[in-house]
Amino acid sequence: MNYRNIDISNLTLTTERLTLRPWQEHDLDDFFAYASVDGVGQMAGWAPHQTKEESAKILDQFIRGRKIFALDYQGKVIGSLGIEKYKEENYPELQHLRGRELGFVLAKDYWGQGLMPEAIQVVMRYLFEDLQLDFLLCGHFPENTQSARVQEKCGFVPYKELPYINKMGQKTTTMMSICKNPNRTSAR
Repeated sequence: MNYRNIDISNLTLTTERLTLRPWQEHDLDDFFAYASVDGVGQMAGWAPHQTKEESAKILDQFIRGRKIFALDYQGKVIGSLGIEKYKEENYPELQHLRGRELGFVLAKDYWGQGLMPEAIQVVMRYLFEDLQLDFLLCGHFPENTQSARVQEKCGFVPYKELPYINKMGQKTTTMMSICKNPNRTSAR
């Protein structure tokens, strides 16, 4: 059961160093600045943005979709964290539970500083405590060891390897990890 729609358009979460908030049109320059850097998008399965117009179209999707946080660090957006519906057909064993899939991207200049685990943990707390989800999924490509490490730090454990075709049309696999809500007995 993929649960209900999650709308973050009026939600702001804070950590020691970050503000997680809805995307806004004035975030375009920051978004393009990190999304156009070689090596960032590829780790998440998409090509670097070539133009601001490309970034503007995707930013509009973020705003309209109401499910992706902008990660604001010292007044600058440095990444995103999305709460997505997962592909139920890949997880029939979870059909009686409530869950979502997390996806994240961080600007290259901020890798290795513990910012993404900090962001994910506050979102996990919100999803598990406030929305009472039973589990969260998160995936990474085999070569993306940094993402695997972030997921491990946040309590995700390897769950299932699945075939995947990225937004560049390349066939690969994705290692899906799961984290179950420790406060819900139905998630066990």
